[in-house]
Amino acid sequence: MSIVRPKFITFDCYGTLTRFRMADMTRAIFADRIEAGRMDEFVKLFASYRFDEVLDQWKPYEDVVKNAIKRACARWGVPITDAEAQSYYNAVPTWGPHPDVPEPLARVAKEFPLVIYSNAANSQIMHNVELLGAPFHKVFTAETAKVYKPRLAAFEYMIDNLNCSPDDILHVSSSLRYDLIPANQMGIKNKVYVNRGHDESSPAYGYHEIADLSGLPAIVGL
Repeated sequence: MSIVRPKFITFDCYGTLTRFRMADMTRAIFADRIEAGRMDEFVKLFASYRFDEVLDQWKPYEDVVKNAIKRACARWGVPITDAEAQSYYNAVPTWGPHPDVPEPLARVAKEFPLVIYSNAANSQIMHNVELLGAPFHKVFTAETAKVYKPRLAAFEYMIDNLNCSPDDILHVSSSLRYDLIPANQMGIKNKVYVNRGHDESSPAYGYHEIADLSGLPAIVGL
């Protein structure tokens, strides 16, 4: 494996660093309304609607989340209250890192400036970042940029604000759809796929694949 020495290591936050728990919440909230054998299908539909909600012009992340769960429920004819929909958004800033994240993240932070571009709201993200336990050079949000990943304008915003080129970045994510495919389209050659089971591996997109963040230090020669 060739060692990468980037100017910046850029990250997706939710799902990659922070344990994203919307599936867990869905299983708990709808346990009395959806058969256990069909729950996985409903969870995937909710995730698909979240993806669909960010493909158009920017809207508040609260609307993204609430629209997505309400659309999933409408599709299946499942009741949901406004309070239940709101609970998803309210829970996001309370979520902490995956267990494998803090130690290797702190190790690479000693030698490389760390950057996040997140689809989060400004009022949420710093609570999650603080729980990661490592210093970050920059934290960009879709709310500030007014564009969500996977739109290429999100990556343009990050690159322009870092005043660097795509070759200067090592981008790390657990999502091909939101991050690694558009990063590849933007000419970011150095990428890491943290395979947390969110997407099927697609090596044609030219990334290093690791099972969890403990594999990242070796990629940058630590």
